[in-house]
Amino acid sequence: MAKIKTIGILTSGGDAPGMNAAIRAVTRAGIYNGFKIKGIYRGWEGLINNEIKEFTTENVSGIIRKGGTILKTARSKEFMTPEGRQKAYDNMVANEIDALIVIGGNGSLTGAKIFAQEFDVCCIGLPGTIDNDLYGTDNTIGYDTTMNTIMECVDRIRDTAQSHERIFFVEVMGRDAGFLAQNSAIACGAEAAIIPEEYMEEDQLAEFMHRGIRKSKKSCIVIVSESPKCGAMYYADRVKHEFPEFDVRVSILGHLQRGGTPTARDRILAGRTGCGAIEAIIQGQRNVMVGVRNNEVVYVPFSEAIRSDKPFDKKLIKVLDELSI
Repeated sequence: MAKIKTIGILTSGGDAPGMNAAIRAVTRAGIYNGFKIKGIYRGWEGLINNEIKEFTTENVSGIIRKGGTILKTARSKEFMTPEGRQKAYDNMVANEIDALIVIGGNGSLTGAKIFAQEFDVCCIGLPGTIDNDLYGTDNTIGYDTTMNTIMECVDRIRDTAQSHERIFFVEVMGRDAGFLAQNSAIACGAEAAIIPEEYMEEDQLAEFMHRGIRKSKKSCIVIVSESPKCGAMYYADRVKHEFPEFDVRVSILGHLQRGGTPTARDRILAGRTGCGAIEAIIQGQRNVMVGVRNNEVVYVPFSEAIRSDKPFDKKLIKVLDELSI
């Protein structure tokens, strides 16, 4: 196996607070260990279009506190085709890049897995997604910041809910995973959370209305994971028809959740996994995601990291039930 001398780094998919901290960590740890680092702009699309620049420590100076990603990000339809991936590989070779570090979520790491298999190249993933839905790491980069953003928004919404005695359905991200909704509901004192993990098990709205709404509690907050079929608007409309005595409002937080200064937890996670990615390459690891589990850096094969069954602790549902009376 040829010795790795130059490492390319890219961010892909949805941006997440802490991606810049991860870029900084990879760049500085890489240079410290004798590698050349090349930044690839606009994700896989940038690799196809040859948007590549050599990085020094100065390129990442002062970015640890910034949200978003200085490398930009994009979703690439062309990369989903064999022809697109061939272009990406040809540019990788032309720029003498021997390994790739990919910061992103499920889709980004799926792309890395396919690319690594097709061209026998070393790809290392960092878990950069606000949804916290990658298997094998306790938390993903951006999750803690986003949860804090949701909490701050809901604290403000609560003032209006109480003043007007309204039910607010607050929609948050996490289409396929309820980590954001459930934990932010506990953090901000919401009365209920409606999450994907429970969609098929019970009518969550009926359960909440019969348990949580009492004559002495006319205002409340319900956190809802986004869904094309069962989002906040769906549940608000149901309440309007089934419980017309209540005043109902909807607040969709949307892209407010993605931006902002990353928290200390996300910066530390980015730093540890960024250094861990360089260490993985030094050790000869290939095609793994770097995570932190039980406070230890771990290497998780892509095939495990991107599977959709990250365990959800259903004890959290009981915790919220008890705290919301």
